[in-house]
Amino acid sequence: MNNAFVPKKVFFTKGVGRHKDYLQSFEAALRDAGIEQFNLVSVSSILPPGCKIVPKDEGLKLMQSGQIVFVVMARIATNEPNRLMASAIGAAIPSDPNTHGYLSEHHEFGETDEKAGEHAEDIAAEMLATTLGIQFDPNKDWDELEQDFKMSGKIVKTRNIAQSAEGDKNGLWTTVISAAVFCE
Repeated sequence: MNNAFVPKKVFFTKGVGRHKDYLQSFEAALRDAGIEQFNLVSVSSILPPGCKIVPKDEGLKLMQSGQIVFVVMARIATNEPNRLMASAIGAAIPSDPNTHGYLSEHHEFGETDEKAGEHAEDIAAEMLATTLGIQFDPNKDWDELEQDFKMSGKIVKTRNIAQSAEGDKNGLWTTVISAAVFCE
C-alpha cells in the first residue's frame, strides 16, 4: 500500500453568511459553519471505506488553523432580496465497511433545507446503488427508493445536512453552505 491520504473521519456542518461583498458573505458562511480557519480543498463524492462520521466538535479538535482540509461542499449565493435557496450534502453508507460510500452535493434556488437535503440524500443513495448493482426505478418517490435500497441489505444508512436561507431583504449577498469535512 502507498502513502496516499485516505480519511478515517468526517463531520458535517452548515452555515449562512451575509455581507455587502460576495466573497465576504462566503467567509461569513464558513465562519458560521466553524471551518473558516482552514485551507479548504474541494474533492468529489467518495466516502472512504470505514470512514467514521463524528460530531463536528470532535472533528474540529483533530485539526489546526491553516491546515489543508479536504471537503465536499455545496454552496449557493444571491443578492436578490427574499430569494429562497438551499445547499445540502447527502451521504450513503454501505453495510460492508470495506466498500466506499458516496457523498453528494446539491444546491438550488426555491428549495427548503428539507427538500434539498432529501434530494442530496437521494443522489448519494442512487450513486451507491448503481455501484453495488442494486436495481432501482428513478421514477419512484424517495420513500419507496429508500425502502428498496435498505431492503437490499447493501446500504445501511443514508443521511444529509442542509441549510436554507432567504436573500437579505436589503440586498446584501447571502451565502449558504453545507459541507462534509474530512478531519483525519
